[in-house]
Amino acid sequence: MPDIIGAPRRLSELTATDRARRLRRSSAGIFTDEMRAYARAVLDDVARDGDAAVAAYTARWDGVTLTAEQFVVRRDEFRAAHAAIDESLRRALEVAIVRCRRYNEWLRPPVLATTEDEAGIMVGVQYAPCRSAGIYVPSGKGTFPSTLVTLVTPAVVAGVEEIAVLVPPRQDGGIDPALLVAAELLGITRIFRANGAAGVAAFAVGTATIPRTDVVVGPGNPVIASVQLAAPAYGTRPLVTLGPSEAIILADDTADPERLVVDLLNEAEHGADSAATLLVTDAGIAARVMELLPGYLDRLGEPRRSFAHSALTTLGGIFVADLDEAVDWINEYAPEHLQLALRDPMVVAGHIRHAGEILLGQSTPFAAANYAIGVPAALPTGGAAASASGVTVLSFLKAISIAGLTSVGLRAVAPVAERLGRYEGFPAHVQAITEREGERV
Repeated sequence: MPDIIGAPRRLSELTATDRARRLRRSSAGIFTDEMRAYARAVLDDVARDGDAAVAAYTARWDGVTLTAEQFVVRRDEFRAAHAAIDESLRRALEVAIVRCRRYNEWLRPPVLATTEDEAGIMVGVQYAPCRSAGIYVPSGKGTFPSTLVTLVTPAVVAGVEEIAVLVPPRQDGGIDPALLVAAELLGITRIFRANGAAGVAAFAVGTATIPRTDVVVGPGNPVIASVQLAAPAYGTRPLVTLGPSEAIILADDTADPERLVVDLLNEAEHGADSAATLLVTDAGIAARVMELLPGYLDRLGEPRRSFAHSALTTLGGIFVADLDEAVDWINEYAPEHLQLALRDPMVVAGHIRHAGEILLGQSTPFAAANYAIGVPAALPTGGAAASASGVTVLSFLKAISIAGLTSVGLRAVAPVAERLGRYEGFPAHVQAITEREGERV
């Protein structure tokens, strides 16, 4: 692996072109004219032809021929799924759900909060769930029941009335049994199998079989992301761009090089379009990681080995930087995952403004957060962490503002409302205030 073994590079030596490419990373493929045009075409096809279009895309891209009736996962498939997984896997799913549920219940704001912030003026907020949610779970690079857990559990905690899940079919037309078990543990039985792009489009426009939903979310390739980003044209709101996966580890001279290697590979094995980066303040630690990396990489079977190699060389890598330089790069990069393998991670965490998650110390590996802690594992990618958050109960809630005035409050606000109404040229606005002058006495 000559492109991995060698002397560590300094972060400051990246060219402007290479910096820009790493900042765009794989999300650059989402925003091309060609991809935007394709996403609109998928949405228009499904809007026009409904289930027939979904079936055609599934046959073309997934190699599976399905009728509209076969889009729907049957009750007997759920029963068979329970028999197909062992008790240890079922228990792992149950614990993952409990922890994810507990975190989101802790995070959920009160349904109603009010305050009298001035005499006679009451303001407040009432939180209500979205009416419906369409959740996409990929299957192209593996099986991901954990993705269903991290996306569906917050929607359940929020109280979303209608939750529909979409999964691309396997070559035999089936669905991963662990995913079906996880869904049923969460009380979700509305699961559809179909091509990802066409199915997500169906969530935006609705077909005779697949329901239209108010929000849509799910990780995937640039096509999936592009269709979600185009969905507002049909009134469906995408929650956040998810994928391809990306991670940064920031380490100092206290870090264990072997743990740095395995945590880098943890994120690098997701896909060839992923990005795994190590920033180290100590050149000796960086050199040791590069020495160890090929041996650990060779332990991975294909295709994970090739995925990891690409993620560590094309868009990732190992760099030496001083702490301030590294923190500045992290805030510019806005990574999906960030681990702080530092002497005092909490101090440095206070300087991180943009990241999907921050994991404190080497006893908190990415794998633990992905599967078992309960914090969100569906996190913004491609720099979206600069403006967006991971998928939690808050993602599925709407804030409804509330206000109330007494006569005292009306007297306080009337002059302001009347003056602004006159200035903006809305006589009925002004009249709505002046006609209440008796109440204001």
